[in-house]
Amino acid sequence: MSEQYAIGIDGGGTNLRVIVVRPDLTVVGRANAGTANPNVIGHDSSSALLQQTMQEAIANAGLEFGQIDAVGIGVAGAPREFESEWLYQAMLGVLPDALIVPSSDHEIALVGALGKREGVLILAGTGSVGYGVNAAGESALVGGWGYLLGDEGSGYSLGMDALRALMKVWDGRLPESSLTEPILAALGLRNIWDVVTWLYGDMVRTPEIAKLSPIVLEHAVKGDGVAQMIVERGVMGLVEHVETIKRRLGMDTPEIAFAGGLLTSENLLSRTLCDRLGLSSIPQPRYTPVVGAALLALQQLKQRV
Repeated sequence: MSEQYAIGIDGGGTNLRVIVVRPDLTVVGRANAGTANPNVIGHDSSSALLQQTMQEAIANAGLEFGQIDAVGIGVAGAPREFESEWLYQAMLGVLPDALIVPSSDHEIALVGALGKREGVLILAGTGSVGYGVNAAGESALVGGWGYLLGDEGSGYSLGMDALRALMKVWDGRLPESSLTEPILAALGLRNIWDVVTWLYGDMVRTPEIAKLSPIVLEHAVKGDGVAQMIVERGVMGLVEHVETIKRRLGMDTPEIAFAGGLLTSENLLSRTLCDRLGLSSIPQPRYTPVVGAALLALQQLKQRV
């Protein structure tokens, strides 16, 4: 029997990663590109980029297209529930004979982190989302509604709560806080009034606001009461994600994985969330999301044989 090969595709919000692996997860080829999010670059451009990068990975592995048996794919902005047909068609353009396993960015992150499609993933970076799969294979997605409707416990929410707090401190609705000066300095602004002009301009300020989160965490550790209140609110939002997933899926003590820059690094938010969830330390992922995509493909390939 000839050697089997599978492709894993992780189309994150910033970077596209493609790997070619053997069944033992040995990587034999890889290729990277910029964002493939169809909401950012459009579906046609995203399809073309996915196909081009996949072709590069196969060439780098020294293989022919016909030697690829399966491909697993998760792309930010293209959830499987709504975009599985588009993902499927994008893959068919290069691999018409392979087993195609459409997924989502949060599912491949879960599978990569835990090495299996079961457990709970809680992600907090610029945004936030929770995703879980129970032993019966049933899944639940919580949050992920973006900076206007959700993203509780994310870098953006910590930063925006800090900006709101600055206004309340100015009004006298909150006590004085050490956050005011460093946040104004980080934004290059002179005073509270400049914040209003800056925020309500034409540009979406999500990345800049998310970058304020380290200031909030630093001053919370130093004892600033307003910063501590903001971090506590973020932790409560993330705990709510986990508890909701457990309730919806009937899970008692699921294995939990962390993802996203805020939770995979050592800080007050990640440590406090560990405490609230009964974790002794920050969970370390077994594999990366792109390997998780390849694992999904290999598992379905094994089931089909």
